[in-house]
Amino acid sequence: MRSVKTGSEQETIRLAAKLAMYLKPGDVLTLEGDLGVGKTTFTKGIAEGLGIKRVVTSPTFTIVKEYKGELPLYHMDAYRLEHSDEDIGFEEYFSGKGITVVEWAQFIDEFMPVERLNIKIDYVSEHERIVSFNPVGMHYKLAVNALIG
Repeated sequence: MRSVKTGSEQETIRLAAKLAMYLKPGDVLTLEGDLGVGKTTFTKGIAEGLGIKRVVTSPTFTIVKEYKGELPLYHMDAYRLEHSDEDIGFEEYFSGKGITVVEWAQFIDEFMPVERLNIKIDYVSEHERIVSFNPVGMHYKLAVNALIG
């Protein structure tokens, strides 16, 4: 696991935008962290890095939001699926032509691909966060090494 400390919302967005440069179609990222820690902020950075112009908002009530960019971005919030067996076509997203970001992925773990980039965001102070990357699979390990150095 590799970690980076960010000192502002803009730094978190820049970190995620830089990560987007190393992503390819079918990549899956999970985001873990307490409510309000910056999971959607991180996703905004991924969107920025993919050239998406639309405003990214939390998909809490829609479960999946789709954004068009250089690569499509599928932003999922699985929180409402905690006690559900419902498969909303996860495989189509996970093996699709875009990048999938899943918040609260532990609630749909049985549908998640084994190889993925798990990201945990921890609160340090009002503006500071620790962003930890746990890559599963060589592609994701290479992406994290390129991102962090």
